[in-house]
Amino acid sequence: MPSPAESARPFGGTTTGAGERRPASSDVDLFGLTDRGAVRKENQDQFLIATLHKLLRVHQSSLPADDITPLISDSRGWLFLVADGVGGRPDGQAASGLAVKTIAHYVTHLTDLYRRLDPAKETIFLQELEESVRKTHEVLRAESEREYAGKGGATTLTMVAVLWPRAYLVQVGDSRCYRLRDGRLELMSKDQTVAQALVDAGSLTETEAHRSPFQGVLASALGGREASPMTRTTEIRWDDVMLLCTDGLTKHVRDEEIEAELRELRTAEASCRRLVQLALERGGSDNVTVLIARLKARSAGL
Repeated sequence: MPSPAESARPFGGTTTGAGERRPASSDVDLFGLTDRGAVRKENQDQFLIATLHKLLRVHQSSLPADDITPLISDSRGWLFLVADGVGGRPDGQAASGLAVKTIAHYVTHLTDLYRRLDPAKETIFLQELEESVRKTHEVLRAESEREYAGKGGATTLTMVAVLWPRAYLVQVGDSRCYRLRDGRLELMSKDQTVAQALVDAGSLTETEAHRSPFQGVLASALGGREASPMTRTTEIRWDDVMLLCTDGLTKHVRDEEIEAELRELRTAEASCRRLVQLALERGGSDNVTVLIARLKARSAGL
């Protein structure tokens, strides 16, 4: 059975610029699940679901504790991360874990994300997210040189930050980000593999790429020889469903099946568990991680 999953408390708020209501905590349904699979000896996948807050840390006050609690704001946004340690390299599990921790630290301590709600600053915001990924690559490369003579752990990384009503995607490697909109599944990320590069160059067709031995060979990875973050910014809608996953899912579950599951979604947890279980039933040849986030249907009149 899949290993226990972790969930995070989502962001809330009241209104956005034009009086549009920002989702509250009760509006959000999200869940993440990871499993070692049926073949691998360890799980080199990692994921993170976090919220971004404006925080006032009170050390001492004459006010009652109940009066101080509201000084810690409700969340201002989400942060989702999925990382997949590169197989065949030493310490892939440590690489994916270090990537998640380093980015979480950078986002927490080196960026004022809660102030980046101004659309005029979104380019700066995206640059800061991309910089956090580049710094993580530097940390992993330094660790690799120190411990493994430059041949140490590497990892994919797919990160989505949501500041309503915008989503910011930064990706390295082939862990994927999907969006279900109007009942249709869209791949928001792009696999950074040698096979995909050959498709882009016109040397392979999409069908040939799926059978190619280069399908699982990364052209870009954190801690690897090269890391080239891909970025994307998009509007999000209330009825969108977001899914992040490692290739342990897509090796066994087709996009059409993911679409069908998300179209019938009842809860994020139930769909995560069904998709992971389906990958396991079909061989579970790799670690598999799935993260799903959506907003519940709005009440009438909202």
